[in-house]
Amino acid sequence: MEKTTQPRAVTVRLPEQSSIGILATGSCLPDIEVGNQAVAAPAGVDAAWVSERTGIHARRHASPEQATSDLAVAAAWQALDAASVRPEELQLIVVATSTPDHPQPCTAALVQAALGAVRAAAFDLNAVCSGFVFALTTAQRFLAQSSSGGPALVIGADIYSRILDRTDRRTSILFGDGAGAVVLGAVPPPRGMLADQLASYGEFAQLIGVPGGGSRLPLDAAALAAGKQHFTMQGRLVRQFVETYLPPAVEGFLRDAGLAPADVDHLVPHQANGRMLDDLVARLGLPRALLHRTVERYGNTGAASIPITLDHANRAGRFRAGEVVLLVGFGGGMSTGISVLHW
Repeated sequence: MEKTTQPRAVTVRLPEQSSIGILATGSCLPDIEVGNQAVAAPAGVDAAWVSERTGIHARRHASPEQATSDLAVAAAWQALDAASVRPEELQLIVVATSTPDHPQPCTAALVQAALGAVRAAAFDLNAVCSGFVFALTTAQRFLAQSSSGGPALVIGADIYSRILDRTDRRTSILFGDGAGAVVLGAVPPPRGMLADQLASYGEFAQLIGVPGGGSRLPLDAAALAAGKQHFTMQGRLVRQFVETYLPPAVEGFLRDAGLAPADVDHLVPHQANGRMLDDLVARLGLPRALLHRTVERYGNTGAASIPITLDHANRAGRFRAGEVVLLVGFGGGMSTGISVLHW
């Protein structure tokens, strides 16, 4: 993969006087646990091969009656209850997803209605597996300009099991379903979000996608027969993209944010693949950072993977007040999203 030289992103350091932070977290994983043998057989491999190549041992699949909004609502209620925030207090709901309930209306509108969040503006955001960080950054900006400073609800939710080709071992063995949520609001300095950086690399857009179902290729009988409704990924090139672009992006981001690598206490990355995470952590060079992982139990849950992992670490009591938490997203588009906060 030839690396482009054009600058891609600007790190934004957020003003302390408009301190917005995470008040609480929540998550929802479907009840149906799917082991490696169940996904390996249709893909023409065995369970040991899946474990060795991915580090994944299980994932969750939504039941037939569940949609993305159902998982999003369940995660939202957890986060709202933990924050002692009533739905009618919310100003904003942003749902990061690339597997919405419908092409329209937006999934966030369904979440708003289910919660009774009558005062909240609601919309979806699609940056694939980077979506949660993109949504978090968007909501932070909204609240920073708001007279009340919040609260807002940011959700990452995906049901990838509905768009997978079971015979494609590049994708079917990796993905699971789930949702994670955070409540954002005003926090006393020095708590809160410190800086963020979003970047897109559209020249690599063909590496990940669902070809059919949009205005370019409607899902007619011919498209369905050709399997254009399925998620596709050029796994080797995706890994090359991550190895090429993400480590220098994180290094530059921390420098621009006024932080040294040793300042990072916790790393919560997108849970793409267990083996990829092993390699990525070594390349990032964060000597003190505690890596948080859920990929072994839940697989790659798309835009939900960072907030699910954040919620699991939070509920386990892993974060202490004032510690530096680094969120690192990467995914289709191609795109990267990085955010750092004081817990």
